[in-house]
Amino acid sequence: MASYCSAFLAVATVCLVACSVRAQLSPTFYDWTCPSLRSIVRSAMTQAVGQDPTMGASMLRLFFHDCFVNGCDASVLLDDTQAMTGEKNAPPNRNSLRGYEVIDSIKAQVEASCRAVVSCADILALAARDGVNLLGGPSWVVALGRRDARTASISAAVANLPPASASAYTLMSTFAAKGLDMRDLTALSGAHTVGSARCSNFRPHVYNDSNIDPGFAWLRRQTCLAVGGDATMAPLDSTSPTRFDNSYFQNLMGRRGLLHSDQELFNNGPADWLVQLYSSNATAFATDFAASMVKMGNISPLTGYLGEIRLNCRRTN
Repeated sequence: MASYCSAFLAVATVCLVACSVRAQLSPTFYDWTCPSLRSIVRSAMTQAVGQDPTMGASMLRLFFHDCFVNGCDASVLLDDTQAMTGEKNAPPNRNSLRGYEVIDSIKAQVEASCRAVVSCADILALAARDGVNLLGGPSWVVALGRRDARTASISAAVANLPPASASAYTLMSTFAAKGLDMRDLTALSGAHTVGSARCSNFRPHVYNDSNIDPGFAWLRRQTCLAVGGDATMAPLDSTSPTRFDNSYFQNLMGRRGLLHSDQELFNNGPADWLVQLYSSNATAFATDFAASMVKMGNISPLTGYLGEIRLNCRRTN
């Protein structure tokens, strides 16, 4: 009996170790099963960003909104069904997220090369990295091996994605719940050095807040009227809207953050020193941003036998 128990414990230990290893993400995960993956994604993103520079920001935003809702599992890519109302039309995502067709195109190319091997979650992680880099931002090593969710949740999207009206405390709490600290929050907010926002999201800041440069507020009011025109867009970084650099932080120091949540990072609060650092040291920002993207990409991934490898990123198998 003792020998049987010992053998059972030994087997169990081996299984635990194997499961633990299998559950770890790795940069080499597809080296044997899909060695062309990185070049396919890079080529597709080079073409997409070349045709529309804002697509780099869109991929980054898609990845952020995916990872913050039940982990980096490509749930944000799922279309609604009769049985499920997903994340795409949640208030934080509706009329905000775009680029789904780019992911569709990349997925089709990957499937043609490596059938039923690469997850949509990993494709999105690589596309976000390449989008940033193609706009002049840093690169980083993307660990792979995520699997795709079989479901999505509109309520989870509402609960986990901070609104444009978020206070510094709300931002800190939201990021802390994902295992991200103040440095991560500030660095990742620097993603707003590219991309744009709708008038409905920045109207309260430019009309009602006091911590904003009067000239900047007046400028934004010219195209974002007090009533109507909710869909009118403005760049999150008015200095270099299609260049991934540190001007976003310089704008915050000048009280020219477009969103209330942006300016909260430099408003006599705990993130002030980081904004000052990144505004004067582009290398520090690039380094910290890359490190924080790696941390964010590790939020609750599905691995091993969990989830699935979707053949179509918009629907489950």
